[in-house]
Amino acid sequence: MSSYSVAEFIKSTAQSDAADNPFEVENPYLLEINLRGRAWAKLGSMIGYVGRIKFTREGALEHGVGKLVKKMFSGEGAKLMKVEGQGRVYLADKGKRVQVLNLRNEAIHVNGNDLLAFEDGVKWDIKMIRRMAGMMAGGLFNVRLDGPGMIAITTHYNPLSLRVRPGKPVFTDPNATVAWSGRLNPDIHTDMSFKTFLGRGSGESFQLKFEGDGWVLLQPYEEVYFQGSG
Repeated sequence: MSSYSVAEFIKSTAQSDAADNPFEVENPYLLEINLRGRAWAKLGSMIGYVGRIKFTREGALEHGVGKLVKKMFSGEGAKLMKVEGQGRVYLADKGKRVQVLNLRNEAIHVNGNDLLAFEDGVKWDIKMIRRMAGMMAGGLFNVRLDGPGMIAITTHYNPLSLRVRPGKPVFTDPNATVAWSGRLNPDIHTDMSFKTFLGRGSGESFQLKFEGDGWVLLQPYEEVYFQGSG
């Protein structure tokens, strides 16, 4: 019979001493960065650290004028902070599940709000889904990340990946779409019957349409990334 002692509780919740990879999932909702140098993380995601660590908010021109302009127009959620030093850094984002991916000369698109961290060597850029200029702001901008290197993304609950095959398009709710493979370029699919049935303000009146060869990652939750105009 358990004694429910403080010592047992601390032992059961203690950090893992393993430091095999730069990014480790400490538990389903918490990322550990084994830092030796520099990494990038979502602004405000740090919950603790051990060692000599310095946190710096991303400078306006840190990544060049081009990315600054894209951020100004997109308003997307990938506000970053630079994490430098040597030690262990712990990140979390509103209790969302953490997924670590090791990009091996691969590319992935991630909704800016769902990007938690990435290694310094990973190349990134802000992208907008084509044919969307002037229609919406915020949630339909994404971040393209090119490896090699490790990244961490977050999802509400357990995600689902759908395979996209040539001639068999996949349609998704933009607010439930977390990430997709680098070769895919989603388009906008407007469903007038949904728009009529659900009402003018419903998000389901248009979906993302994925065609080609790849995959798309969904979460069982519709996350609102922006405020619409009604």
